[in-house]
Amino acid sequence: MSRLDFLLWVALPYLCIASFVVGHVWRFRRDQYTWTARSTQLLERPLLLVGSTLFHFGLLFAIGGHLLGILVPRSWTEAVGISDTVYHWFAVVAGTISGIAIVAGFAILVYRRISVGRVRVTTTRSDLALYPVLAATILFGMLATAWGSAADRYAYRETVSPWFRGIFALDPHASLMAGAPFVFQAHAVTAWLLFAVWPFTRLVHVWSVPLAYVGRAPILYRRRVSESPARPTPLRGDATP
Repeated sequence: MSRLDFLLWVALPYLCIASFVVGHVWRFRRDQYTWTARSTQLLERPLLLVGSTLFHFGLLFAIGGHLLGILVPRSWTEAVGISDTVYHWFAVVAGTISGIAIVAGFAILVYRRISVGRVRVTTTRSDLALYPVLAATILFGMLATAWGSAADRYAYRETVSPWFRGIFALDPHASLMAGAPFVFQAHAVTAWLLFAVWPFTRLVHVWSVPLAYVGRAPILYRRRVSESPARPTPLRGDATP
């Protein structure tokens, strides 16, 4: 194992995990005021509605596919009667649909942030760091999906998946990723970098689930009716009727 392989496939994941965990603790304790998505809905709504819906729903499906493909061993799916061919085509179709939704939604959101002046001025330095990393992760993820749909598809469940599970088992095998195609390597690196910058960006809002809203007492709104002002009494000698 070369030094570069150790740096990319052993050291980098643990450094990014440390940044992810420690960064969230620091952000929550020291900077809760900015723990928000920095919504710009009041500044522009139509593009946000379409782009955000496509991006978030596509992302949810992509995360589900990653959990199934990376965390669930191949032997488990075969044990329940899902052959490798069936799993492959299901992953390709679902991954393509979710990927198209993510790309379309992300493109709309980026276009909105660039083209709408009122939204553009709200862009922060953390956004400038987040967007390129997020775009690269999406790009290489789509390329990996396209690579997996080829006839001589790469068996990532025998290399990438065991390597990823080995990280959390404190037994990573860098050699499994050293021989992987470039698109899989690039997708893994950019994904880890995304986790590293996560706590310092607007992505922290995903943990702010408004559970208390369900049990919150209803708020009663009353219309405030203003009384018509009293007509002033005319002064003596005033000719005004």
